[in-house]
Amino acid sequence: MTLKRILVANRGEIAVRIIRACKSLGLEAVAAVSDADRDSMAASLADRAVCIGPARATKSYLDINVLLATAKGAGCDAIHPGYGFLSENADFAAACEDNGIVFIGPSAENIRQMGNKLVAREIAETVGVPLAPGSLRISDLSTASDVAARIGMPLLFKAAAGGGGRGIRIVRREEDLRAAFETASAEAQAAFGDNALFLERYIGNARHVEVQILADGHGNVIHLGERDCSLQRRYQKMLEEAPAFDLAPGLREGMRKAAVSLASHISYRSAGTVEFIVDVDRMDFYFLEMNTRVQVEHPVTEMITGVDIVAEQLRIAGGQPLSVTQADVTFSGHAIECRINAEDPARGFAPTPGKITRWAPPEGSDIRLDSHARQGYTVPPFYDSLIGKIIVHGETRADAIARTDAALARFQVEGIATTIPFHRFILAQRDFSTGRINTGWLEQVVADFSPQAPE
Repeated sequence: MTLKRILVANRGEIAVRIIRACKSLGLEAVAAVSDADRDSMAASLADRAVCIGPARATKSYLDINVLLATAKGAGCDAIHPGYGFLSENADFAAACEDNGIVFIGPSAENIRQMGNKLVAREIAETVGVPLAPGSLRISDLSTASDVAARIGMPLLFKAAAGGGGRGIRIVRREEDLRAAFETASAEAQAAFGDNALFLERYIGNARHVEVQILADGHGNVIHLGERDCSLQRRYQKMLEEAPAFDLAPGLREGMRKAAVSLASHISYRSAGTVEFIVDVDRMDFYFLEMNTRVQVEHPVTEMITGVDIVAEQLRIAGGQPLSVTQADVTFSGHAIECRINAEDPARGFAPTPGKITRWAPPEGSDIRLDSHARQGYTVPPFYDSLIGKIIVHGETRADAIARTDAALARFQVEGIATTIPFHRFILAQRDFSTGRINTGWLEQVVADFSPQAPE
C-alpha cells in the first residue's frame, strides 16, 4: 500500500520528529492537537492541524474513537502513534486495521504478546533467550513464598501487564514479602487493570542495555546495535548512550542475536526494542521486555548508524522492504542523549511549566536537538515534562562526554528550570566517566547534586 497522508497522533518533540520524517519522504502530515497544543511547533510544521479535544489526554490523545474519526475526516491513510499515549495499545492497533487505516507499528497480536511480561518471557524462553531465574503468574502470597524459597533473596515483584516502574517492588527479607506483594499487586491493578505479578531474581549490580531492531514483514529483521540506558531515576531513563560501553564481544553479539531471533520468531514488523539486564558481576545478560514502538532514545542509535528509524517505520508501514541490510549497518563513534525536562532538580525534580523567555540551544555538526520548544513557548502543565533531547556525537566515549558537557554549557534556557544542570553534574562524576555505573547509581548520587553547574 502506498501511503500519502499520515495522522500524527502524539505531541511534543516526537510529533515534530515524525512530521519531519514524513516530509523527508514526500508524505503529508496531519497533526492531531489538543486545545493546549493548538499553537505548538507540530501544528505549525504539519500540512494541517486538527484539534481533537481538550487538554486532558483522556479526552484527546487517548481517545481512540476521536483519533479514528479525525484520521478518516482528514483523509489519512495511516496513523503514527509515536511513543507513550496509545503507541502500545493493542486495541488501538486493531481498531485502525478494522477501519482500513494503517497503524504505523507492529500488529495488534505482537503488541499483546510483548505487552504481557509473562507471555513475553514464555516466548523468549521458547526462542532460547536467557531469562533471569523467576516464576510464572503469582496470584497469592503462598505461591510467592514458595517461589521466594526457591529463588532466594533478594528478588523483585513485577507487574505482568505493564512497565514504567509501576507494580515493581524489591524484597530483601522474607518478612517483607507480604507487604511487597500486596503493594505491588494493588499498584498493578490501579495502573493496568490487572493485578497479576511474577517474581524475578533481583540483580543489584545491573546495567540496562537494549537492542534496536527493524523488521519489514518481508522476512528481513536487522539490529542497529545496542544502547546503554542504565541511568534512571524512579525507573525513568534520563541519559542514554550508544553503543553500550565496556561489553565483552561475545556478550554484545549474544544480545544482538537474541533480539533478532525474538523478533523473527513472532514475525514482528516495524521498529522495536528488546531490552536486557546485564549482570555486571557475572557478565551475563537476561531478557527484560520488548517495547513495540519507537523509543525516546532512538536518536543515539541514529547518530552512530546514520539510519533514520522513523523513516524506516513509515516505509515498512507502506509495505516496502527495509532500505538497509544487516551488512549495510556500520557503527561510527559514540553518542550520548540527555533528556531535557521542564523540571527543577534542586526541588526534587518538581515540574516547571511556564513560559520560556530565552531558548538558545547550542549548534554544531556533532550536535542534534530534537525539541518542540522555542523562545516564547509556554510549557503546559498537562503532559510529560520532556521538552527536548540533545544528542551529541564523539569519536570515542570520552570525546562524546566532553562534547556533551560543552554543548550543555552553551544551552541557554530562561523562564523555567530544566534538567540541564543535573546532566552536567552527571557528566562530571568520575564514576560515570570511568563506566562504574549501574541501574541504581543515579539514585545514589542525586542527593549530592548542587544547582551550581560545574565550571
